[in-house]
Amino acid sequence: MKKLLILSALITSSSAFATSNHSLQFNSDECQVEFKNDVMITPEQLQITTAQQSQWTINDSGNVSKDGEVISLTSTQQDAMRDYADSLRVQLPKVANIALEGVKIAGVALNEVSNAFELSSLNSIGVVLDELHIEINDTFYQDGAFVMGKQTFDQFGSNFDQQFEAQIESAVQGAMMESIGSILMAIGSEMTSSNGDMSSFEQRMKDIGQAIEEKVEMQARAIESQADQLCGQFATIAQTEQQLSQTIPEFSGYALFNTKLN
Repeated sequence: MKKLLILSALITSSSAFATSNHSLQFNSDECQVEFKNDVMITPEQLQITTAQQSQWTINDSGNVSKDGEVISLTSTQQDAMRDYADSLRVQLPKVANIALEGVKIAGVALNEVSNAFELSSLNSIGVVLDELHIEINDTFYQDGAFVMGKQTFDQFGSNFDQQFEAQIESAVQGAMMESIGSILMAIGSEMTSSNGDMSSFEQRMKDIGQAIEEKVEMQARAIESQADQLCGQFATIAQTEQQLSQTIPEFSGYALFNTKLN
């Protein structure tokens, strides 16, 4: 039953998606990326907001305004800004997808354990995971816009600490305690049918555990790969932001990313 612990591990310390000090980070041996500003994306425009509430807006034509005042750009600069906004539109929602996939993997583990041991005591964990799925979705998608960034994740991290971490821990512990009876009954039944020989039962439990682990780990590795690829894309965008700051000085301070390549 130690496989139940993977549910909390996937949510709180997944190598593909992790929160540290309430800052979203994609961690690998090669790359670490974090956000320093917020962004809101709608079909009509993309708006970057700093901690000081200063705003940089790019519309779908590449026209730019800073705190409501239009910035005069050359056609080349407009094209660069439009390309930058387009890259954010494509790449940023992948973060939400990865986060939601992490919860989905936890659900897969839950279902596998529940089915393998014929348990009904894991429903409380499923409810918490469903609520976490909704919380993540609502964090990224608000009033018809996609939002993301430092302040967004500060708020989500606080909500997670206050609401979901304790609920997940409590649900996992409760499910394990409620499941002990079912496991003991299964062990007793096996001992009776095998005249005390537990080797076949032990092997069956081992096979079940290995099958669940392989299935979950395969999906977790896929998410890790997605996160690594996305980190590379963010590093490229960070370089673009540096170039934009050089060619358009007014853009300085509005970059979304802090990135460190090891």
